[in-house]
Amino acid sequence: MKKRTDSNVTTMDALREERDALKRENAELTLKLKWFEEQFCLSQTRQFGASSEKTNSEQLILQLFNEAESETDSGVPEPTVETITYKRKKTQGQRQEKLKDLPVEVIDYTLPEHEQTCSCCGGALHNMSSEVREELKIIPPQVKVIRHVRHTYACRHCERQATQTPIITAPAPKAVFPKSLASPSAMAYIMCQKYLDAQPLYRQEQQFKRLGIALSRQTMANWLLYGANHWLQGIYNRMKAKLVQQNLLHADELC
Repeated sequence: MKKRTDSNVTTMDALREERDALKRENAELTLKLKWFEEQFCLSQTRQFGASSEKTNSEQLILQLFNEAESETDSGVPEPTVETITYKRKKTQGQRQEKLKDLPVEVIDYTLPEHEQTCSCCGGALHNMSSEVREELKIIPPQVKVIRHVRHTYACRHCERQATQTPIITAPAPKAVFPKSLASPSAMAYIMCQKYLDAQPLYRQEQQFKRLGIALSRQTMANWLLYGANHWLQGIYNRMKAKLVQQNLLHADELC
């Protein structure tokens, strides 16, 4: 009977020790689980959470594809130029101020000389007034080929009698990108479209197709890199040299 009692005590002690060990292990696993959950939430926040710069709530309701419909307002008066026998700005109009720096093309509409007679008495008609209407004419980009032809000259007299004949070639500007179709204007246009107007190369490729020229985005990319490395690198180096001389600089990395 005593042996059985001692055996039961030993079993109970072993179970208590096992229970305590399981509790400690459970506590450690719980702490590890909480730590992994915190790390996961932090990773999700870094990857998908909002940045420090908050988005304006108005940007969430922008009409990206119906801009004209959303911005139209029939109540806004159209700027006009009042014309009697001469042009005079209206005090509330801003049209002439907006158009003052644009070139002007004037088209006159007149009656033929044989029609400048009065239908009543047959007398000569005179110009008593003019009616003026202004409109904007937008000329889309045009693509054309500039063929540079350098002529070489030689002396016929020296060719017949002299031992050497001087050969002179007319001077011509060097190619902006040798052995390519790139011109300074074409390279500058593609760069401005890409980096100022945020126009991707594949869209520029489609635009050039509409203009009647097949210019791949790979070719334009080659032009951009060549222009940056050979023509803009000097400007970059000069700007960097100026910047590093300053004691304090401010920059907006989002631009």
